[in-house]
Amino acid sequence: MSVTQKMKHLTKRMVESKHMLKGITVASFLESTIVPIPLEAVMVPLMQARRERLWWIALMATIGCILGAVVGYGLGYFLFDWIGDWVIQAFSSQEQFEQVTSKMESQGFWFVLTLGVAPIPFQIAMLAAGATKFSLVSFLVATAIARSLRYFGLAAVVYFAGNQAESLIKRHKTKAILGVTLVVVMMWWLSTLI
Repeated sequence: MSVTQKMKHLTKRMVESKHMLKGITVASFLESTIVPIPLEAVMVPLMQARRERLWWIALMATIGCILGAVVGYGLGYFLFDWIGDWVIQAFSSQEQFEQVTSKMESQGFWFVLTLGVAPIPFQIAMLAAGATKFSLVSFLVATAIARSLRYFGLAAVVYFAGNQAESLIKRHKTKAILGVTLVVVMMWWLSTLI
């Protein structure tokens, strides 16, 4: 069974489940910690099928991601010496991790916010935030804002586009992510001027 077929099967099971909201929270937690597969592949069809729970789905996905971010931060903070090399090899490279760590130390909040919006694995940012002892509160605020933009943005597209949302997102996903990332980078740049 292909990944696409597995995702469709999982989505169908979640749509019909009375534990759908718990399921999306767990899926979001797993996606943000150990499974680097975009949650959108499950969320959009789920949101289309369960429009009456649309905003709850976005909220629970955001909460799952924040919980995953706490775990990732904790791993970096407490266990980096033991598991850091394995995580870096699994999700990135040593050079990329050093670049992320350097950015985390110099531009923390805005860097986390940008990584949380961009379509790249967030695990390396969580680990770097913990490893550099970056402020947990600032990290969680940036994570909550970034993932809320992402998940509530999807919910808004489904709310306004209905059954056309999935094809609309597929067509314009890259442009939308680039646009939101550009807005965050512009806000970051403006904050350095103040």
